[in-house]
Amino acid sequence: MQRYLVYLAGTLTILMVLACGCTSSSASAEPAPAPVAVVPAGTVPVAGAASGAHSLTLKVGDLTSGSQLPDIYTCKGASESPGIAWDGIPEGTKSLVLILDDPDAPAGTFTHWILYNIPPTKGSLAPAQTNAKVLANGAQQGDTSAGFRGYYPVCPPIGSTHRYVFSLYAVDREIAQPTANRESIDWALDGHTIAKTELVTTFTR
Repeated sequence: MQRYLVYLAGTLTILMVLACGCTSSSASAEPAPAPVAVVPAGTVPVAGAASGAHSLTLKVGDLTSGSQLPDIYTCKGASESPGIAWDGIPEGTKSLVLILDDPDAPAGTFTHWILYNIPPTKGSLAPAQTNAKVLANGAQQGDTSAGFRGYYPVCPPIGSTHRYVFSLYAVDREIAQPTANRESIDWALDGHTIAKTELVTTFTR
């Protein structure tokens, strides 16, 4: 009889535990995953950038990301520089820098165009610029990888497709260099870039 009572008491205890929900799995549930930050298309995050830096925008003619450059901007055509426009300048910007690179060049990245000390306001630059040291809007042109100032036309090896990356930088200072090449511009940008945006195009020759 006593064994039966002990057995009965144990059974009732188990039933009460199940009924009151004491075995709920809520305590062991995994926490919800943290939200993932989404970077707008074409925008490159920069360490230490000010809030709102992602608003920086760059337009190259009517091209969109992944578009092929028209022949007019290449050695197959008139070898003209494209028109560009920019907006969304973040607070604290003292000047803008535009660089056009070919990261697929056989000997390593080839820089086709450097514009620096672009006025830090919404603006644009007409196509077919000369190789003048200082342009009408006050922007300065640096030397390309070929050693020439101004725009150097896109001209990949015959039968190949290369990417051409237009990069726009918002900089927290003016760049005090009478002349500039890629090495000196990279030095000037280091630690002074507030925001950066890119447009990647292609060209097949």
